[in-house]
Amino acid sequence: MGSDSGEIGGSGGRLEAILSDSSLPLYRRLLQATCLETRLLTKLAAPAVIVYMVNYVMSMSTQIFSGHLGNLELAAASLGNTGIQVFAYGLMLGMGSAVETLCGQAYGARKYDMLGVYLQRSTVLLMATGVPLAVIYAFSRPILILLGQAPEIASAAAVFVYGLIPQIFAYSANFPIQKFLQAQSIVAPSAYISIATVVLHLLLSWAVVYKLKLGLLGAALVLSLSWWIIVAAQFLYIVMSRRCRLTWAGFSWQAFTGLPDFLKLSISSAVMLCLETWYFQILVLIAGLLPNPEIALDSLSVCMTVSGWVFMISVGFNAAASVRVSNELGASNPKSAAFSVVVVTMISFIISAVISIVIMCIRDYMSYAFTEGETVAAAVSELCPFLAITIILNGIQPVLSGVAVGCGWQAFVAYVNVGCYYVIGVPAGVVLGFDFGFGLGAKGIWTGMIGGTFLQTCILLWVTFRTNWNKEVQKAQERLATWNDNKEPLLK
Repeated sequence: MGSDSGEIGGSGGRLEAILSDSSLPLYRRLLQATCLETRLLTKLAAPAVIVYMVNYVMSMSTQIFSGHLGNLELAAASLGNTGIQVFAYGLMLGMGSAVETLCGQAYGARKYDMLGVYLQRSTVLLMATGVPLAVIYAFSRPILILLGQAPEIASAAAVFVYGLIPQIFAYSANFPIQKFLQAQSIVAPSAYISIATVVLHLLLSWAVVYKLKLGLLGAALVLSLSWWIIVAAQFLYIVMSRRCRLTWAGFSWQAFTGLPDFLKLSISSAVMLCLETWYFQILVLIAGLLPNPEIALDSLSVCMTVSGWVFMISVGFNAAASVRVSNELGASNPKSAAFSVVVVTMISFIISAVISIVIMCIRDYMSYAFTEGETVAAAVSELCPFLAITIILNGIQPVLSGVAVGCGWQAFVAYVNVGCYYVIGVPAGVVLGFDFGFGLGAKGIWTGMIGGTFLQTCILLWVTFRTNWNKEVQKAQERLATWNDNKEPLLK
């Protein structure tokens, strides 16, 4: 399977042996296990962070190129990116996470043939989901007007969104492929492909927008093309690489069987992730309803941009946690799965805490990297304590969500998210923020929503702490028996 994946795939047994070796003193066992697990997580998380960062850069660069065409074009691209594209991105990424659970556990159990079938099933479902999304994109202008946007901005945003329709189906193929590779601890090739593509994307965007003068539609079409380049390159790697020779056996009619049950898991994954993705976007939307919202929106925009960049690190650890836990459960290594949860949570927490300290040190100057003006700088400085707390919570919560995906707890976490975020967090933010309540403005809204995140994090910590990992191994084996079409171990 190649040196890297072979090392990572076979390290679970070594980790389990270290943790189970009662002849070694406890501190020696913990030290050796921590060193091994940290090395495995770094090899998984670092390339994953790069992939998500590059994806973020591609969308942001398209927005920047569009912004240089004029204020209307900037507003249109921003609305198309943050209002409509993020919806499709979150939905497709969430549905693709079903592959993360099944492929990760099947790979750990050495049922390699099923990974390719899971990949194809997920792609079929996501492509089908892309059709109604494309219809929504096609009617984006009246939808945006219905949501209260100015007709001129809605018309320009609709042109941008039309160019993103091919991107929907690139998402449909990309996320299952990405999770298929991650489940095998093959993450570096996706990082290399993403880096090469973003360079090409910048060159093509410059040529299309400035030289060919194709405007918003051209910029959006280049973004769609760039995503399809990533898909094609990753699929070519799967077909040609020796590292995937056991997990990809070509196209199979099995991809069209068992779709209803696969859809249930995909929907649970999508709901869980979308509820998380949309939560802090709602913060900005609610702040826009405040009296004199300009300063509040400007300062929140700066803070949310910083939070978004830092969140990419947590998403990388989310992927690493999901892969490690699902692999270890599939391989019947309960101690390794539990230990991996502890190590990845501590590493992510330490990184986020350090970043939060840095932010608090530069709180008075941070806004000048984005905009001029002492008023905005003062507002950002006041919000930085809330930003720091959010970053610390985001250092823990996505990792625990990754653990949930690795264990197959998506439906449970979706219910927790609904209760903590939308029953408690958003109403509390509204009461604290607006004049009919405490009238604390943006700080009040953010305080309420931090409360929702804190409660959700505490619940996930408690559930994870109370988890019987031997039972999770048993559930993983039962899940694999249910999803394995052959009902027999593929490799003995």
